[in-house]
Amino acid sequence: MHRYSLSHLSDPVLLRALAALVARDRATTAALLAHLAEVDARRLYLPAAHPSMFSYCVHALHLSEDAAYKRIQAARVARRFPAIFPALAEGRLHLTAVVWLAPYLTEQNAKGLLEAAAHKSKVEIEQLLAERFPRSEMLPLVQPIPAGAQLVPEPVGSHGPGEGQLAPERVAVSAPPPRLAPVAAERFALQLTIAKSTHDKLRYAQALLSHQLPSGDIAEVLDRALDALIRQLEQRKFAATPRPRHRRASANPRHIPAEVKRAVWARDGGQCTFVSAAGQRCPARTLLEFDHVDEVARGGRAMVARMRLRCRSHNQYGAECTFGTGFMSQKRQQAREAAARARQAAMAEAARERDVVPWLRQLGFRADEARRAAAACESLAEAPLEERVRSALSCLGRGRVRNGAEGRAPNPLPGAGAIRGGP
Repeated sequence: MHRYSLSHLSDPVLLRALAALVARDRATTAALLAHLAEVDARRLYLPAAHPSMFSYCVHALHLSEDAAYKRIQAARVARRFPAIFPALAEGRLHLTAVVWLAPYLTEQNAKGLLEAAAHKSKVEIEQLLAERFPRSEMLPLVQPIPAGAQLVPEPVGSHGPGEGQLAPERVAVSAPPPRLAPVAAERFALQLTIAKSTHDKLRYAQALLSHQLPSGDIAEVLDRALDALIRQLEQRKFAATPRPRHRRASANPRHIPAEVKRAVWARDGGQCTFVSAAGQRCPARTLLEFDHVDEVARGGRAMVARMRLRCRSHNQYGAECTFGTGFMSQKRQQAREAAARARQAAMAEAARERDVVPWLRQLGFRADEARRAAAACESLAEAPLEERVRSALSCLGRGRVRNGAEGRAPNPLPGAGAIRGGP
């Protein structure tokens, strides 16, 4: 008899078997999430030749995209709050409840919130969150969607405390996410909403192509636009050009000559070259970087035979294998801090340019003099603009003010009202 044919079972036996299977499924789900969380924390997907946990779940474990996204999210929050594991195994929480609770859980409220959500259905979980974390009753004009997030599809419904409540004024409906799906062999349907500026560019491109493409077929215009964009991006990414020129060698040991980039990209096929111990090649074609086989710090040179393509994850993984995880983590932290300081300096410089500098430039000072004087009066950041301009002038010296032709009297310092009005 076929193992999945259960017609021979009595009703009580069938029900007992079903309950036992559900209990085992819950325990298995909790154990699965624990394993996913540990693999994710150890980043074991990297030596398995996958750039991310999501890629590993989809391509190595053969989960669907939605199932992978949902389980990874649940595994990560359960690792932060371990009480979720037994709650799942015992049936007090279901997987959807964990995913929905995740954004609201904190060290302070986790125990109470998990207890309150026990044995509740999806609708009841939504009601609980609405009561504990109320949101505006106005319908949002724009609903942000995290970049790159894979959302789990579900029926669209209206329930909760705001059911049936209409907005007091006309509400703009947010655009659906773009959709690209196959419809036939070699044919795909693309559905998306574009901005007015994009619409205007499309119409302009149709007009420019009107002699070559009288129909103005949007699919053909898009194809030609992508051809032009790809050529531009290939040139920027790996110096692709139909007429390569020999360039002078650079003294920078990290510089990669254009001819080396072209050869490496063509040889590696625009794909990460990391291969696992089992012979699996990383499928990543995004976030690719040119990687030195011999580290630059150890005298590596940018030659075709000693260069390769690696995705960002495997590039960093290779560095960690060579120099150690702690060392690379420290280096990345230092790089982030340096980038933050550079951003702050750039913002401060931009603020000075918008503030004191324009007035000093209007009075005839050179750009470098104006910037130096503006930096000198940074301690007066909270002072009125007129006071800061006067302080900057005192640093420069009023006698050095130039105003066009030599010997002409300089413009007087504008009044406070003129300064507030802008240069």
